[in-house]
Amino acid sequence: MSKEMLDAFRILEEDKGIKKEDIIEAVTESLRSAYRRRYGQAESAAIEFNEKTGDFRVYTVREVVDEVFDSRLEISLKDALAISSAYELGDKIKFEEAPAEFGRVAAQSAKQTIMEKMRKQTRAITYNTYKEHENEIMSGTVERFDNRFIYVNLGSIEAQLSKQDQIPGEVFQSHDRIEVFVYKVEDNPRGVNVFVSRSHPEMIKRLMEQEIPEVYDGTVEIMSVAREAGDRTKVAVRSHNPNVDAIGTIVGRGGSNIKKITSKFHPARYDQKLDRMVPTEENIDVIEWVPDPAEFIYNAIAPAEVDQVIFDEEDSKHALVVVPDSKLSLAIGRRGQNVRLAAHLTGYRIDIKSASEYEEMEASQEPAFEEVESDLNSVDE
Repeated sequence: MSKEMLDAFRILEEDKGIKKEDIIEAVTESLRSAYRRRYGQAESAAIEFNEKTGDFRVYTVREVVDEVFDSRLEISLKDALAISSAYELGDKIKFEEAPAEFGRVAAQSAKQTIMEKMRKQTRAITYNTYKEHENEIMSGTVERFDNRFIYVNLGSIEAQLSKQDQIPGEVFQSHDRIEVFVYKVEDNPRGVNVFVSRSHPEMIKRLMEQEIPEVYDGTVEIMSVAREAGDRTKVAVRSHNPNVDAIGTIVGRGGSNIKKITSKFHPARYDQKLDRMVPTEENIDVIEWVPDPAEFIYNAIAPAEVDQVIFDEEDSKHALVVVPDSKLSLAIGRRGQNVRLAAHLTGYRIDIKSASEYEEMEASQEPAFEEVESDLNSVDE
């Protein structure tokens, strides 16, 4: 060690936040381990660091005894008196160990400790930086691909965009600039992992906060989002200002705000007639959130009309929705999409029945569950 090492300690502490005391402690433990390997024990070893010279010194502590059984731990009274006439039985005497290996161990340990501390510090900085952006949108560059992920460079780390987090039909090339939603940041033994998505429902919410001032300032609040990325999304909104129409604000004049959002995505679907993928657009339905759950479900089933919503007394999150016979297919949606999105949006398990099916069920006197009907006549259609 040397004064140059002390300067290095100081620079590392100032620039990297690695404390000098941590390095000294790690080097001390390495020297203790080296002593243990050489002599089979380390209990008698005392290691001191000289702040002025930057040197580590290794001492053996021996007890003054009448008869010596272990020369590494003990010294005879006769030999002790030869050193100083002041020594007595039971005194502890320090002897400096000076083999060259301790100097090499100290230097190597300091280097290893510094490198390890820098790796940990860099990892901690990376983790904290991206943890702050969790649940936010970030811009990045497509770097590379493999069978599991698209790797997106966010600056100081490659984020992982998995297949399930991608939008069906979207195709990217290396060096493309894309926006992604950071939904999870992990610190594990292998390093920091950042997981991003373009299909996450929260990405729609964050984009609306970016693009629509009334959402950003809280005048209009997005209460929930249900999404089947690349195809259809339902967004429930409410206004905190009676003079501001929540749905109109989100949609924008001529649908301008919705177009801003959908332009961020580039889904495609396979066209059997053309035998190729064709561009498509994600549809976004905006509905009004209301505190009354029956009315909220009524709104969420749109564009289908609803006759009544019946809640299960035994399961507070289960609802039966009765719709006109002619609206059953519309209420259920293609491959059940409409009712599925409505269920995710409202947080209720929703069963759909046509009016005639419900009448038959009533006539058979085998209701699916106890009914608590909600009068929807007052709901403006």
